[in-house]
Amino acid sequence: MGLTWYSLLEIAGVIVGLIYLWLEYKASIHLWIASIIMPAIYLIVYKDAGLYADMAINIYYLAIAVYGWLSWKYNFSLGSKKESTELKISHISTRGIIYMLMLYVVAQLAISLSLIHFTDSDVPWFNGLTSALSIVGMWMLARKQIEQWIVWIVVDVLSAILYFTKDLDYTGALYILYAVVAVFGYRKWNQLLKQQNED
Repeated sequence: MGLTWYSLLEIAGVIVGLIYLWLEYKASIHLWIASIIMPAIYLIVYKDAGLYADMAINIYYLAIAVYGWLSWKYNFSLGSKKESTELKISHISTRGIIYMLMLYVVAQLAISLSLIHFTDSDVPWFNGLTSALSIVGMWMLARKQIEQWIVWIVVDVLSAILYFTKDLDYTGALYILYAVVAVFGYRKWNQLLKQQNED
């Protein structure tokens, strides 16, 4: 497989993705800068591959990156007033789990049915699955909830399978790496949470 502008763009997305992954692992607020650049690249890559749900989800990623930065930097939360202090790592509440399950179901149905009725996607339910879980994972990341890593492990494994079937080999390999790092990220954030609680 020769290098084309398309594969070079995909490689650029992978490089930004690796930077993003390292910053997320370190719980660095700078991950949100990469979180703006990477979706901009993948909007083009996914459109060309016919992965319309992934293309649309990257528009959400661009928006949630702004919210995530505000959330992490100023503890900004939609619908409630918080002190203007940096957001701390936390566990998701029982109510939060219920909200995330509801968000997942609505997103899965909306995305998959939209793909079936408005696109020529040949993987509407699978693409809807990974996209809906990604919406949940990004929201949890924006709220700095440690369980977001568990969501990402599932998303990364499923996404790698999807991308390999679509001949996006570089991106598929990136998502395998994402899954491995997500395991270590979960452990790292547990350590950071313990340190945070000791301070």
